[in-house]
Amino acid sequence: MKVTDVKVTVEREVGGRKLSLTTGEMAKQAAGAVVVQYGETVVFVACQDGPPRPGIDFFPLTVDYRERVAAAGKFPGGFIKREGRPTLKEVLTARLTDRPIRPLFPEGYFDEVQVMANVLACDTDNDPDVLAIIGASASLSVAGHIPFNGPLSAVRVGLIDGEFVLMPTQEQLKTSALDLVVAGTKASILMIEGFGDQLPEEQMADALMFGHRAIQEICDLQSELVKKAGVVRTPYVAPPANPLIARLKNEAYAQVKEAKSVVGKQDRAEAVSNVKKAWKEKLFPAGAVTTADGATVAQFDHAMSEVVSRVVRDLALEGRRPDGRGAADLRDVSCSAGAIPRVHGSALFTRGETQALVTVTLGTVRDEQRVDGLFPETTKKFMLDYYFPPYSVGECKPIRGPGRREMGHGALAERSVERVLPGADKFPYTIRVISDIMESNGSSSMASVCGATLALMDAGVPIRQPVAGISIGLVKEGSKYVLLTDIIGDEDHYGDMDFKIAGTGKGVTGIQLDLKIDGINEEIIRGTLAQAKEARLSLLRSMLAAIQRPRKEISAHAPRLVRRQIDPAKIGLLIGPGGKTIRAIQEETKTTLDVDDSGWVTISGFDQAGVEDAVGRVEALTEEIKVGKIYNGTVSSVKDFGAFIEIVPGKDGLCHISELADGYVKSVLDICKEGDKVQVKVIAVDDQNRVKLSRKAALAELAGGGDTDSDDASS
Repeated sequence: MKVTDVKVTVEREVGGRKLSLTTGEMAKQAAGAVVVQYGETVVFVACQDGPPRPGIDFFPLTVDYRERVAAAGKFPGGFIKREGRPTLKEVLTARLTDRPIRPLFPEGYFDEVQVMANVLACDTDNDPDVLAIIGASASLSVAGHIPFNGPLSAVRVGLIDGEFVLMPTQEQLKTSALDLVVAGTKASILMIEGFGDQLPEEQMADALMFGHRAIQEICDLQSELVKKAGVVRTPYVAPPANPLIARLKNEAYAQVKEAKSVVGKQDRAEAVSNVKKAWKEKLFPAGAVTTADGATVAQFDHAMSEVVSRVVRDLALEGRRPDGRGAADLRDVSCSAGAIPRVHGSALFTRGETQALVTVTLGTVRDEQRVDGLFPETTKKFMLDYYFPPYSVGECKPIRGPGRREMGHGALAERSVERVLPGADKFPYTIRVISDIMESNGSSSMASVCGATLALMDAGVPIRQPVAGISIGLVKEGSKYVLLTDIIGDEDHYGDMDFKIAGTGKGVTGIQLDLKIDGINEEIIRGTLAQAKEARLSLLRSMLAAIQRPRKEISAHAPRLVRRQIDPAKIGLLIGPGGKTIRAIQEETKTTLDVDDSGWVTISGFDQAGVEDAVGRVEALTEEIKVGKIYNGTVSSVKDFGAFIEIVPGKDGLCHISELADGYVKSVLDICKEGDKVQVKVIAVDDQNRVKLSRKAALAELAGGGDTDSDDASS
């Protein structure tokens, strides 16, 4: 019997609600399985290991996260009632879980490891994404034979009324100035993913430290679970040392160092390739498959990679970077807005050998993206899609749709820019941004942030502040470390950190941390935020030199859009019987009208005059009839006792024969007939909403210089 065959539960209060971890009850054949519950949200996480695949030289960790909507008591939308491919939220949460646990496996461990998280219940208050990270760590920790150097934990931090909130609910997040997920061990922080309303760097760092204190408590809870379950750790035996590493570090180091100092990505790669080729021919002459000492080609490739890594890291610690920059230097930046015609907005942003071509499309309410899942259905008015074609890095490979990396980079850029967009009341358009990476050598997601800002301004979107983003790297050896601004591909690959920070001149809007080491401390975090701010301000100066502010007018090719709020009780009047009224307005003005239940009417069309005509008709049709106001009306019918006059579309009132003119009126037809335009004053509206009109009162007021209403019921 495995030690985890006995049900064990531990619990602790976190953020005002109970967090519990249970093992030994479900999935007893898995290497490790844990049920995490917070409030009434429950996530089941299992891990499993297997033998390594022959010939691989990397750690094949797979993390999968699924949200079946039955967990929230719902059916999937659409015709198919069984979930298929993972949603964007599921992909992003799987990435969120993978990133902090990956660095905690030992170097050289190549066994297959799979972590699967499944949401069993969702109370729609507590997002299960953070629980999946906690469950992944706990399941790996109770699998004693898997060499996982945890535990680690994760929490969400909000900022409401200037106070940090631990594990905010979905309702609280609606008013929170911060949505931050931070993961780490008891000693340090491992992963960050957060978005804020231009938070100052110091406040963002304080939020991270606030979250880390709670992380330490949850790590203690996991340690308690492991102890109660009686888990015995199996010592990890590292694979035998590669015999070629020491030799190549001794004999090839200087050549690799010289090659890595060549300026230009392609030239540098070719120089390193030539060194590798020469050494391979030397060690494996005439097509030999092993060296004289019995080392294999695979061991040679691994050893040479270790030498390249050592060179790049040593150069960084010496203050020398592959492209010759100083540690805090940006690469050359060039920007242009309005890069291509016809589209509603565009920009080309280039930073060194990283380039993003960004376009903007403006649409109507009908173009909004419906988002369905565990939580109540919502719509998205802003989308940013990121594309990374193989030619951007000089490769030739098949394109099989967006992968996890593309989805993650797009979501990061989207949420970093989203915080500065205007509200729907000021700019009611649906906005789609596309970032095509034309060239890549480091941090194309942050180039997408910069390009998106420029393209939005070119499209005339009145953003509150321009946003720029930069990535800061790290090389750390013992207590010595160096922070690298605007890292290139080699520094990302061989370095220890990729810390992306986006924001305005006022503060941070997006932040994401990925590590290859087992954590960073507060000093490194605060130093990174400060160094990124300097780079961001420099980027913003370059961007604003290309376009200083959003264009005053949107593109001539974009639809014209206007929103008006009407009384919800008058929605039926606007729609008319069987939709007759709204259809007539749309057909006659060549516009599209969309009405929601709260009374917001969105009028869109490609002709400005048609949109204005439709707006006038909607306002005339739905406005409140005001006592004492003079209207330009049309006689709709004539009776013996007076005339019914339409003063706004669909609404008429009675002008009694005694109110048609001064003095005696023998016949209504002596004054007006059906179809005549007359000016009348509203003298009363009774409890049944019947309107009483007076022509003689209107004539008397106008003779005295009174104003008339400009609405014309015939328009």
